[in-house]
Amino acid sequence: MSLEKGMQAPDFEVKNQDGETVKLSDYKGKKVILYFYPKDNTPGCTAQACNLRDNYSELQKEGFEVLGISTDTEKAHQKFIEKQELPFTLLADTEKIVHEKYGTWVEKNMYGRKYMGTARKTFIIDEEGNIADIIEKVKTKEHTNQILK
Repeated sequence: MSLEKGMQAPDFEVKNQDGETVKLSDYKGKKVILYFYPKDNTPGCTAQACNLRDNYSELQKEGFEVLGISTDTEKAHQKFIEKQELPFTLLADTEKIVHEKYGTWVEKNMYGRKYMGTARKTFIIDEEGNIADIIEKVKTKEHTNQILK
């Protein structure tokens, strides 16, 4: 089943970069940017994270909490946050449970080689926990503009 605008966002429970348990339901009453990205410290993912970092105060002014999620470990997330000075939470979905719920663990194709990986996709979740928007074609260097459009 694929997720669509207006649907309830699936709840989940994973660890953040500090090993603390985070649930989507903890954010009820807040708007959430849940962005799925392939890998810490890679060019596209760094550009996307830095775009969100550079516009973080504007996103907060609009009432958004930012949660980045990938299959990287808590330790990898810590290093990424320190290196790029990221002010938001990164979630470690090492078991791909959240990726499966959100349909972001997909078959990819590079140079004719097929493999499984993370689809770069962002879900905007409203205060009630419903999906307000889904950004399928993320522009890493202009991501904030896509969110605030």
